[in-house]
Amino acid sequence: MRIALGKWLFSRQLGRTLGWVALIVLVAVAVNVVGIRLVGDVEGWGRWLDEHAGYFLVWRLCLYGATAYGWMWMRRRLRERDASAETHQRLLRAEVGAVAVIVLLEISMLLRQP
Repeated sequence: MRIALGKWLFSRQLGRTLGWVALIVLVAVAVNVVGIRLVGDVEGWGRWLDEHAGYFLVWRLCLYGATAYGWMWMRRRLRERDASAETHQRLLRAEVGAVAVIVLLEISMLLRQP
């Protein structure tokens, strides 16, 4: 068990995933730093974000649509390859979890607005 955990912990896939996560976090930090410098201060950056919240909602909806399209494409290919009930259950759990996370994220964004 310990050897298997060590292999998983230092696997190439986990390294790639952590690399992508780090890249996304660095890009987000860079965008915020540049935005704060352009606007002048953190409060101004916050106001700018609030003023343009509608555009960000449209962006998120487009992103959700593209993700759903990709998910459906991947789901169809996976179901063609493996049509077992176990695979169907795993996909269903992942789908319910993803939709729940997106709904909770959007609700939290909605409640945050003044």
